[in-house]
Parts: sequence; C-alpha cells; structure tokens
Amino acid sequence: MSQTVDRALSILPLLAEGPADLGQVAERLGVHKSTALRLLRTLHEHGLVYRQSDQRYRLGARLFALAQEAVENLDVREIGHPHLVRLNEQCGHTVHLAVYEEGEVLYIDKVESRYPVRMYSRIGKPVAITVAAVAKLLLADLTEPERRVLADKLDYPMYTSRSTPNAPAFLRELEKVRDQGWATDLGGHEESINCVAAPIRGADGRVVAAMSVSAPNVVVTADELLTLLPLVRRTADAISGEYSGRTPAKESTS
Repeated sequence: MSQTVDRALSILPLLAEGPADLGQVAERLGVHKSTALRLLRTLHEHGLVYRQSDQRYRLGARLFALAQEAVENLDVREIGHPHLVRLNEQCGHTVHLAVYEEGEVLYIDKVESRYPVRMYSRIGKPVAITVAAVAKLLLADLTEPERRVLADKLDYPMYTSRSTPNAPAFLRELEKVRDQGWATDLGGHEESINCVAAPIRGADGRVVAAMSVSAPNVVVTADELLTLLPLVRRTADAISGEYSGRTPAKESTS
C-alpha cells in the first residue's frame, strides 16, 4: 500500500511540469501502463488530476483548492508562539507578533517581559501604524501604489519628537525597511520604549506577519536592544521556515 501511495504522489510533481500522457507517466514511475492508468484514474476520481481532450493528464482543480484551503487555515500565531517564548527566555524582553488586516496592524500574540517594567500593549489591539516597527514591515511589503494610497489616507500624530511627521517621510521609511528587511521604532511612539522587528514570510516570499522585541530605556538602551537584531531575525526566519513548510516543526523532547 505504501508503494502505491508513493507512486501516486510521484505523479503530481511530474504533472506540475506540464501535461503528460499515459506513456510518459508510466516511464517516469518505472511501471507498466496498466499500473499507471489505475493510479491516474484514482487521482482523477478525487479531482487531483484531470484528463484533457488530447488524452494527456494535468493537475486537477481540486488540488489547487486544497492548497489554497491549507494556506488559509495556517495559523501563524500557533506556529510562532513557541518561537516567541524561546526568544523571550533568551532575551527577557517583551515579544510581539502582529498581522495586517483590513487597514489595521493588530497584535495577535504577546510574551511578557521578565522585568518589572511592563508594556501596556494588548493582544487584539491595533498598533500605532505610522511608527510601530511591526507596522512598517507589514506595510513595506505592499506594492508601491498600495503604499502611496495608504500613506495619503493616514493621520500622522506626533506621539513624540521622533514620530513620523507626514506621508512623504512615511514612504521613505517604508522604502528603507523594504530594502534592509527589518525595522525599528526608537522612541517614535513612547519616548522611553524602543523596538526592533523582523518579518515572517510565507512560501511565496510575501510578509504574512511581523514579530518584535521591545524594551524600555530603564532596562536596556536603544543601542543595546539593537544588538538583539540578529537573534530576532533568526527567530523570524525559523517561524517563516515552519510556516511555509520549508522546515519541519521541532518536536518536544520533554
């Protein structure tokens, strides 16, 4: 049975290269045409392959529907949470995970700092979109026309003297973030709070979420926080790999 399943699954990457006839499938699998035909018929019954009018086979619509459904049901929070906890254990500071939805950037996960001074951010609460490091990463991934339309719609409150003052400045910041692949908020929302962030990417390379480490000046200086950037980026890359299927989840040894 396992050999049959293996052979059937081997047909899918072959057809991903383009339509193939029965003989080509049998040759690639190293089986008789009758065996290849049985496998193709089974896959056809499940909608995973489709037989064209020229008798060649291609990938079926059901396969694409399943792939789309799988992507939509991926839970970046569930995948990312263990990584956020490990990062928090390593650095001790507050760790956030955020996504962009319907014009807002929202925190969807948070691991609290071990230090007495805590941040007032909450899961489900929108971030200060013009200054937050996670927001910059998520918005920088939009196309240039999308970024311009959004920037023109936003208000630019001056939370501090370091806040983003207007749309042109915001667009310049997004371009910088897009080029360097990471972002900061160094006192832009609160004078005493600094933050470094990195993107989480899906299989297509697009940014699906952003994670950050934040800390107040009384605990660590901005320069000291920036030394954590490599660790933050490695954590984001690990989540990206697991989310996109490039790397497997690490099994617990406990």
